[in-house]
Parts: sequence; C-alpha cells; structure tokens
Amino acid sequence: MVARVLAEDELIAQARRGDAAAYAGLVRRHQEVAFRTAMLITGHAQDAEEAAQDGFVKAWRALPRFREGEPLRPWLLTIVANEARNRRRAAGRREHLALRAAAQLPAAGETAPAHDRDALAAALGRLREEDRVVIGCRYLLDLSEAETAAALGVARGTVKSRLSRALARLREEVRDD
Repeated sequence: MVARVLAEDELIAQARRGDAAAYAGLVRRHQEVAFRTAMLITGHAQDAEEAAQDGFVKAWRALPRFREGEPLRPWLLTIVANEARNRRRAAGRREHLALRAAAQLPAAGETAPAHDRDALAAALGRLREEDRVVIGCRYLLDLSEAETAAALGVARGTVKSRLSRALARLREEVRDD
C-alpha cells in the first residue's frame, strides 16, 4: 500500500480534530521558514530555535481559532515572529541583528563571492531593525508581500513603502562600504 501525501488543508483539518501526527506533518513543512523568521528577529540560533518551537506549541493550542480556508504559513509565521520578539525583549537584547543565517544560506542561483555576502550582511546589520526585518522577510525568506504583511502584522501597502525605504537605506550603506 502506498501512502498518499495529504494536502495542507487536510492536515489542518485533522490537526484541528486533535491528530498530533497531522500537526507534526505541518510542523515539518514549515519548520525551516519558521526558524529563519525567528533568526531574523533574534539574531541567535538558540533563541530562534526556542522561539520557533514555542511558536509551534502556541499555534497547536490556537489551532481551533485558525480561520478555515486561510493560508497557514502567514498565520504561523505571525505567531513565531511574535514569540521571537517577546523572547528578544524579555532577554533585554537591543543589539543589531547580524543576519548570520542569511549570510550562511545562499539565495537560489547565487554565485556572489563570500566577501560580497559578508559585506551585504554587515550593511544589513547596520540598518534599523524594522528595515532588516522587512528586507529579511521579503528577500531572505522569500515571503510574498501578503505573507510579509501578515508576519509583521501590517498592511500590504505598508510593506511596500517600508521595503522601498529600507532598500534605499541599504543601497546607501553598501555604497559607504
């Protein structure tokens, strides 16, 4: 007998009925992007891993309130991002985000030398947190504008304007290097 791969909406329905194995399947599908989202916010792998795990636990508990038919990824990433921000605030960290994960994970088709990636990561690290997060969500995590808006809890138009300003500031930082 060949097991069929369940569609995400089927897994969500099963998980909402208390099927932990179905929820584990959802976690596996989204764990990498959840970790990377948390990493963008916390700047520390251990904190990011804990924030992602805590986010998944909170999402499991909140699953009955998840709106049926909505995409899971933005909802889940909102929970993970909130958990990461809470963890960062609770720890009293106010340091700049270095985006170490982004520097270590080449983008699709990327052939830029390591020193170019390092220079870009350094320039990103000098930006304000709001700028780093919107650029990170949109380009490093490859979220759509709608997903970025949902993860950040802002309107789609806000993502567009923040992104435009953040990219202009990033260009200035790169030029100054």
